Amino acid sequence: MELIDTTFEMLKTLHIENYALISQSDINFDGGFVAITGETGAGKSIMLGALALLLGQRSDTKTLYNPERKCVVEALFDIKELNLKHLFDENDVDYSDDGSLIIRREILPNGKSRAFVNDTPVAVTFLKQLGSAIIDIHSQHASLLLGDSTFQTSVLDCIGNGLPLLDNYQTSYRKYTSLKRQLEQMTAEEEQNRKDYDYNKFLFDELTNANLSDGEQEELEQEASLLANAENIKQSLSQIISICDGEEDSALSRLNASKSILGKISDCHKELTALNERFDSSLIELRDIVSSLDTMNEEITFSPERQQQVEERLDLIYRLEKKHGADSIAKLLEIQNNLDSKLSNLDITDQRIHEVMEAVDKSFNELQKKAEALTKCRKKATKELESQIAKLLADLAMPNATLKAEVESTADYGPLGNNRVSLLFNANKGGELREIAKVASGGEMARLMLAIKSLTAKAGLLPTVIFDEIDTGISGDISVKVGNIMQRMSSDMQVIAITHLPQIAARATQHYKVYKSDDGKKTASKIKLLDNDGRRYELAVMLSAEPPSTAALQTATELMQM
Repeated sequence: MELIDTTFEMLKTLHIENYALISQSDINFDGGFVAITGETGAGKSIMLGALALLLGQRSDTKTLYNPERKCVVEALFDIKELNLKHLFDENDVDYSDDGSLIIRREILPNGKSRAFVNDTPVAVTFLKQLGSAIIDIHSQHASLLLGDSTFQTSVLDCIGNGLPLLDNYQTSYRKYTSLKRQLEQMTAEEEQNRKDYDYNKFLFDELTNANLSDGEQEELEQEASLLANAENIKQSLSQIISICDGEEDSALSRLNASKSILGKISDCHKELTALNERFDSSLIELRDIVSSLDTMNEEITFSPERQQQVEERLDLIYRLEKKHGADSIAKLLEIQNNLDSKLSNLDITDQRIHEVMEAVDKSFNELQKKAEALTKCRKKATKELESQIAKLLADLAMPNATLKAEVESTADYGPLGNNRVSLLFNANKGGELREIAKVASGGEMARLMLAIKSLTAKAGLLPTVIFDEIDTGISGDISVKVGNIMQRMSSDMQVIAITHLPQIAARATQHYKVYKSDDGKKTASKIKLLDNDGRRYELAVMLSAEPPSTAALQTATELMQM
C-alpha cells in the first residue's frame, strides 16, 4: 500500500503515566491515519480513557496503576488551524502564538484532581469546552451525537461551505449578547437607582439644609464648653485679676516694690543688673496677662439663648453623623457630594441606556441579516448532503438508505443562528423517514456517522476523530471500504482507529500494537509502534492466529499493497 503523505497532526504526542494498566507510555502521532490494534483485553481503550481525562472526564483513584503515586496524562496538540483564541481569552488562559497546546491532568492518590492548559491551572469545565473543539471520540455505542441538533446543524454548515458565514454570524452574536447583557445590567441599575431616588433626595436635602462647614463642629464644641461654664470662669477670672492687681498688696504692687529695691543695687553687680532686667520683663508679662484676663472677663457673658442655639446645632451634627456612620463634618460633606452625584447621574444613565438600546437594535438587525444568510446556505446544503450520503451508504452496503435534512427557522437566536435542523433517516426501501435515534440500529448509526464524518473532514469540522471499534459487525468487502473511507479522511484530518479488522489497519500510515506484559508480579499494558515487518506480522495474526500461517502472511502483504 502506498502511504499517504500528510502533515495534518492535531494530536502530536500523548504521555500516560500510572494510569489503569499502564505504568508509563509515550506515543508520538506522525501520520494522518493511525491504527491501534491488539487482542481483546490488552488495553486498547486505555488510551481513550486517558484522553477522556484530558477532555474533562471525571477522575477516579481506582484507575491508578500504583495507588501510592499520582497519575499524569499529558498531550501536545497543534491547534494553529483552529479559531480558538476567544476560548482562551474568555477563560483567562495563555494562548500560544505558534498554535501549540499542552493539556495535563493529574490524579493524586488522595483523590484530588488537577488540570492545566499551557501550564495554567484550569477548571474541568474548560477542558470539556476545549476538548469538544479539538477531538471527537466516537465508539460503537456513542452515535447519539447524530441526534444532536447542534451536530446536525454543523454538518450542514460544513457541507454547504457555511463555516465562514457561521464564524461571521457568531462574531455578531457575541457582540449582540454582550450589548444585551450590558443593557440589562444598566436597566437594572437604573431601576434600583429610581427606587432609591426619593430616599437619596431626602438625605441630600437634609445635609444641604444643614449648611455644614468644615471645622464648625470643633468651634461649636469649644463654645458650648465656654457657655456651660461661663459663671464659674468669670468668677475665677475676677479672683485672679484681684490677686494680681486689685489690692495694695497685690502681686503687681509687691513686684513693683521688689523691682524698686533691686534697682537701687543693680549697678553693684552685673548679675543683679541681669536680674533687674528679668524683673522688668516679668512685670510687663504679668501686666499683659492681667489685661487679657480683664478683657476676657468683660467679653464673657452668659446667654441661655446662645447656649441653646449651640446645643441644638451640635445635636443636629451628632444626629447626622450617627445616621450616616460618619465621624466628622468633612465625612458628611463627602457623603453629601456622593448623593449629589447619584442624583445627577440619573439623567446621564437615561441617556446612556438610550444609546445602548440603539446599539442593541442595530446589532440585532445585523444578526438577523447574517442569520438569514446562514439559513439560506443550510437549506441549499440539504440536497448536497442527501445526495452524497446516499452514495456513501450504498458503498457501505446500505443501498436503500435515505437521509433527509430539514431546516426550520425559529424565533430565538442562539450561537448557531435561528434554525432547528433535523436529520431524518430510513434504512429500508419504502420505509418512513423518522428521527435517526428512533429508527437506526447501532451498526447503521456507526456507518452513517462514518459517512458524515468523511464528508465533513475537508472543512475541518472534526480536526481529530478517534474511532473506537465502530467497525464491529462489518466484515469482508465492507470493511475494505470503511478502511478506504478512513484513509481518504486522513488526508484532511487526523484519524485514529482502534480496530480489530486487518482490512482497516492495513490502510493506516502508522500502526500501534497494544499488548500485555507480565513481570511475574504485575501485569501491564504496553504500546509499541510497528515497523513494516511488524505490521505485516500483526495483520497476519489478526487474519488467522499466533503464529500466523504462510497464507495469512501472504494475505497481509497483499492488504498492505492494496
